[in-house]
Amino acid sequence: MEELLAGLRAAAEATRVRILFALSQGEFNVSELTQILGQSQPRVSRHLKLMTEAGLISRHKEGNWVLFRIRDEGAGGALARAIVDLKPGTDAELARDQARLADVRSRRAKTASEYFRANAARWEELRSLHVREEDVEQAMLRLAGPAPVELHADLGTGTGSVLRYFAALASQSIGIDQSLDMLAMARVNLEKAGLGNVQVRQGDIYALPFANAFADFITIHQVLHYLDDPGRALIEAARILQPGGRLLVADFAPHELEQLRDNHAHRRLGVAAEHMAAWLQRAGMRLIQHDVLPPPWRKGETGLTVSLWLAEKPRW
Repeated sequence: MEELLAGLRAAAEATRVRILFALSQGEFNVSELTQILGQSQPRVSRHLKLMTEAGLISRHKEGNWVLFRIRDEGAGGALARAIVDLKPGTDAELARDQARLADVRSRRAKTASEYFRANAARWEELRSLHVREEDVEQAMLRLAGPAPVELHADLGTGTGSVLRYFAALASQSIGIDQSLDMLAMARVNLEKAGLGNVQVRQGDIYALPFANAFADFITIHQVLHYLDDPGRALIEAARILQPGGRLLVADFAPHELEQLRDNHAHRRLGVAAEHMAAWLQRAGMRLIQHDVLPPPWRKGETGLTVSLWLAEKPRW
């Protein structure tokens, strides 16, 4: 009862209601919210502090940023969503907020686009060496099966592509990445897709910011070949996986394309099946299925085979 009353008291102010309406459309930092609301940073920060303490919204630190969103759980989060559902259809002040919010998103998209252009040539070179991403996506979806997922965690989410194509399967999805640039791109992509059940966070794949048994489905797509210690990352993934939960990994099979070390910062030239089997065993997981997707054939060229592994954490 006290949590609900605290939430009602914290929400009973015009600017705070406007903040809830803004955060219902995604995560924003303090600077972005000051632009959306047209108010000073100290004033907005004070409102955010009160709303966070009341449990209406949550905050998380990402590099030099602190991002805010409507809280996912608790009476405060339920109250915040109920207030958002009552948003009036016509209101001049809210219309101005919405226009400024669109400007904030436009600037985000421009920044992400500039980063993509700066790296697009290298990414296109790599994509040309293996089967189309659409084929990898369909293979991952087939392996995962149609069973609904409560909470999906995508480790090393990059641009958020895996989050997008698993969004329909999961009640809630969260992507983790170390790179602020990649997270900015992911947010833009997820906003364009209109996915309200998906969020991204900065985090270390070796020390995930989640409790034990946090997720019932985990994906790791084209990440392990960048890591010094993939086995350690899988042990950490197993820690946050619920008993009976599943892990789906996609990565390159062993290859001899040495240029990927220099041009794309690959730490290892693919992942051998026997190495994956050993890592999964050490992590306490059981391999269910291993599939391979051969590269497109081009005369005189060596391509990259994509391997897929589906594993399960035992219930005992």
